[in-house]
Amino acid sequence: MDPLPSLTPSLSPLCPGPSPHHSCPSLSCPSHPWSLPSLSAVRLCVKLTNTRFSWAPGARPPPRVPCRMLQLSLSWLGLGPVAASPWLLLLLGGASWLLAHVLAWTYTFYDNCCRLRCFPQPPKRNWFWGHLGLAKSNEEGLRLVEDLGHYFRDVYLWWMGPLYPILRLVHPKFVAPLLQAPAAIAPKDMYFYSFLKPWLGDGLLLSAGDKWSHHRRLLTPAFHFEILKSYIKIFNKSADIMHAKWKRLASEGSAHLDMFEHISLMTLDSLQKCVFSFDSNCQENPSEYIAAILELSALVTKRHHQIFMRMDFLYYLTPDGRRFRRACDLVHDFTDAVIQERRRTLFSQDSHDLLKAKAKTKTLDFIDVLLLAKDEDGKELSDEDIRAEADTFMFRGHDTTASGLAWVLYNLARHPEHQERCRQEVRELLRDREPKEIKWDDLAQLPFLTMCIKESLRLHPPVAAISRCCTQDVVLPDGRVIPKGNMCVISIFGIHHNPSVWQDPEVYDPFRFNPENPQKRSPLAFIPFSAGPRNCIGQTFAMTEMKVVLALTLLRFRVLPAGEEPRRKPELILRAEGGLWLRVEPLSAGPQ
Repeated sequence: MDPLPSLTPSLSPLCPGPSPHHSCPSLSCPSHPWSLPSLSAVRLCVKLTNTRFSWAPGARPPPRVPCRMLQLSLSWLGLGPVAASPWLLLLLGGASWLLAHVLAWTYTFYDNCCRLRCFPQPPKRNWFWGHLGLAKSNEEGLRLVEDLGHYFRDVYLWWMGPLYPILRLVHPKFVAPLLQAPAAIAPKDMYFYSFLKPWLGDGLLLSAGDKWSHHRRLLTPAFHFEILKSYIKIFNKSADIMHAKWKRLASEGSAHLDMFEHISLMTLDSLQKCVFSFDSNCQENPSEYIAAILELSALVTKRHHQIFMRMDFLYYLTPDGRRFRRACDLVHDFTDAVIQERRRTLFSQDSHDLLKAKAKTKTLDFIDVLLLAKDEDGKELSDEDIRAEADTFMFRGHDTTASGLAWVLYNLARHPEHQERCRQEVRELLRDREPKEIKWDDLAQLPFLTMCIKESLRLHPPVAAISRCCTQDVVLPDGRVIPKGNMCVISIFGIHHNPSVWQDPEVYDPFRFNPENPQKRSPLAFIPFSAGPRNCIGQTFAMTEMKVVLALTLLRFRVLPAGEEPRRKPELILRAEGGLWLRVEPLSAGPQ
């Protein structure tokens, strides 16, 4: 009979374990109740031992059954069979997913390029930079836009780097499908506007879809002519303050002034009063809020020219990024404080009574209109929405109007015959009136001055271009198709300087807009405030302010060139390098 295997005890509470002299208690201890010299007892002991003892380290373990891993054949990569570990499977799955997306993108890009072959493009295209080497925000860049418009006449392709095509449209017939399309089909492309998001939020300038439509409906009453009438006195007063300052600076007979600097402060002064009913006296004394708005505009413009600063996490690590955050916080804090104070006033008294009282005294401002606005379901705008719209109005309302006024003064300085005719028109209108101020009904009595403003807006549009992104294929009048997903730049400057639309487009000729001699032109040939569903909601506000300020300026001052021709500089608005300097001479009819 084979000897029993050597065992060591397990830690079982039923058996205290063997002594140094015994290996099995049932066989070695005579007093044990199972001490029977029989084969059945031995078998029972072995069975119990197998359940209570483990094999000694020196014993032979039971044989293992080998587990074979799944083998992958990677011969297509030049490799032999490889064990399919989970990490390898994950790696192969990720690589397959990435490869599928790259192939899909490559096919989409190739298909898009094939569909864009019907559009001509400038010949000087770098393999990496595309046409970026030709795109300059200076006088030469604008002249290139003019030349390309003269050559291509309607639409051409422009490459931003090797992979980003843009269609530039320079003819009213070809911009019509985009400008007149519903906002959902041709929304604004955020490539050029995204930097404004932290400042302006989801205001009308940056919002899209249902939110834009909802806000547009609620904001339209804020620009009704009954509301605008109350702003006329504000425009007169702000112009008086600017002219009094000019008169002090020209005490020796004349003064050389940067029109952008002075007119920007004047428009911001007016806007603070129209939007917040707040008088900061910013034309005479520095204002932190006004300084923050000017700084934000400058920082956004600067960032547009820094390719590596397009990533937010990098930009906000730079000194400019930190300045941008501080200025944003300052502007938002000011707007929030006004909104909260105005809400407390509304809650403390009946809103309808307050509205009627303000309407009678003509002191209803932009914030009042937004706080009282409700949609069809009675839902009001949130404080965040009101802040976004107020900040948007302050941003778009001051710089575009300032640019328009500065350039019309420049054009009238270069054409003294038109300047004198405007002056005589204003003098005739205000001949028997004291004090000399413009009223709402006077605006329609200044036809030639209006013609001069419009011609200046044609020659020097404040916003040189706007962008749209096609959410579906757009068919052009000649049958060509703009494929879905492509960005389009509507060149307002290019349309206004297109010789196939305007005869002698570089000549300043106010009689183009003579209402008594209308010319057969497309309504989209003149779009300084854009057109269609997303046109500028504040264009009547801007034109009203420009008419009032220009009329009073020509009544009190003669404007003359200051030397060298300015070099135009298209940024967020059309500026001049180093400022737009003119010489002003006070006339006998100074501000009262």
